[in-house]
Amino acid sequence: MDKLFTTLKHIWNIKNLRNKIIFTLFILILFRVLAHVTIPGANVDQIQFLINGQGNSSLSVLSLLTGGAMENFSVVLMGLTPYINASIIMQLLGVIVPSIENLKKEGDSGQKKINQYTRILTVPLAFVQSYGMITLINQYQAGIVPTGNFVDMIPMMLTVTAGTVLLMWLGELITEKGIGNGISLIIFAGIVSTVPTQIGGALQSSSAPVILALIIATFLLTLFIIYVSEADRRVPVIYATRASKSQHKSFLPLKINQAGMIPIIFAISMVSFPSIFAQFAGNSDNPTFQKIGEWIIGNFNPSSPTIWYNLIYAGLIIAFTYFYVSIVFDPKKMADNIQKRGGFIPGYRPGTETEKFLGDTMGKLCFWGGLFLASVAVLPLFIERLIGGGANSVSLFISGAGLIIVVSVVLDLIRRINSQLVMHDYEKL
Repeated sequence: MDKLFTTLKHIWNIKNLRNKIIFTLFILILFRVLAHVTIPGANVDQIQFLINGQGNSSLSVLSLLTGGAMENFSVVLMGLTPYINASIIMQLLGVIVPSIENLKKEGDSGQKKINQYTRILTVPLAFVQSYGMITLINQYQAGIVPTGNFVDMIPMMLTVTAGTVLLMWLGELITEKGIGNGISLIIFAGIVSTVPTQIGGALQSSSAPVILALIIATFLLTLFIIYVSEADRRVPVIYATRASKSQHKSFLPLKINQAGMIPIIFAISMVSFPSIFAQFAGNSDNPTFQKIGEWIIGNFNPSSPTIWYNLIYAGLIIAFTYFYVSIVFDPKKMADNIQKRGGFIPGYRPGTETEKFLGDTMGKLCFWGGLFLASVAVLPLFIERLIGGGANSVSLFISGAGLIIVVSVVLDLIRRINSQLVMHDYEKL
């Protein structure tokens, strides 16, 4: 405890670091204030009842990602979801479109251009998604949001789009002048803000043994996520030095969870779409569409996931892990970089052999990384039903996907603060 207080005092005494932390906290508080600024005209009480009271799973997932902004029908209704979608699209285009792939090779200047394209793409995505979001809420209960015709919706859509652009700007301000990745921190703040509500609901509706079991399950799941997130496969690399005719041994760390949270975001979008489609089909006048909607709700409803739902969800996460890593990890480029620096992996010739070894190694790590993400996403669903006694399901304080984000952001913050402390101590020498 004394060491913790000493570290905190040390952080506070470093003016530059202290200012960055204060600036970051100010922006996050501003984000939470914006999440409670309601767009006029909507029935907020009815929306909150729709999401929480009726336990609507599709809206609950979206509400979690927006930090409760959907429940308040606030100006930041969609959070940073359009920006994340734009980033994913740009990464995919980087593989398909040669000009964007060339920008990646230009270093920082190329990355700045890609970031600019991502911001531009976010605006139309946010505008289109705002229409879908407002229509989706009204689809569950007509008249809950005053829409009228499309022309009447435009001011509301522009407000929601402006809210997303504002959040994107605030996130970049944190990255530039604060500490940590601003986009990740805003998502982190949104998820953490829902924890008191979850705890309050558990205290009201659950017994002491159930609450204790939830605390233990959340703690063990957090330890598991930390352990795997920090794990890597250290590939030995030897660099030859001509001047001294000696060899320098090093390691190439390959993360087990190389894909991060992206596969789960992809998978959530895929498995949530059938239940969203079912809501539109259920309200259709066509009997065939109504039967399809009822069947989807009965078999692919996230609020009462069946074994098939969980298997498809886990399979999608593993498949998207392989897909995403194949985009961001280039074994040929890595093998060429090792060879250019005069290095080699013991037992493998530079060039094609090294490339094949790195590709095979990452392929094996992808399996375990995908299995880790799938287990963290699906396992809490079984834990909740086990603790609740089967039919009476309870909710963990933070979902498995939310825990991965929280743990990743906290670990990144710790690394950045430690590097700032080391740099400050180095400059004093």
